[in-house]
Amino acid sequence: MITGINHITFSVRDLSSSIEFYRDLLGMKLHVAWDAGAYLTAGDIWICLSGGMPKPANDYTHVAFSIGESELTELRARLKKAGIEEWKQNTSEGNSVYLLDPNGHRIELHCGTLATRLAELEKSPYKGLVWY
Repeated sequence: MITGINHITFSVRDLSSSIEFYRDLLGMKLHVAWDAGAYLTAGDIWICLSGGMPKPANDYTHVAFSIGESELTELRARLKKAGIEEWKQNTSEGNSVYLLDPNGHRIELHCGTLATRLAELEKSPYKGLVWY
């Protein structure tokens, strides 16, 4: 049985710029780096950057990372100053920023939990919503 997410791997064209993005801009902790990759953590989540030729999806597929409200406010200003592209405006519960990493991977920084999302669905259910 699956017990959780073990790690997330992003294929990256340029390791240095990707490390700068994830470590220096988003604040992840860099543990090790080598010629073709790096390991970082976002809280307890292990992130692998792996050298390659990324081909990110152009659909709604994305990875969402948790962030506190005050941290998101500060980070939003740094992202704008750094010219980081947003791929979507938030329309759901909880404050979010949807951005592209240097390789075009879709990232969300979200202030909320499954519990807050479910509470919102009780008030405003999606069309066809079924509770289990």
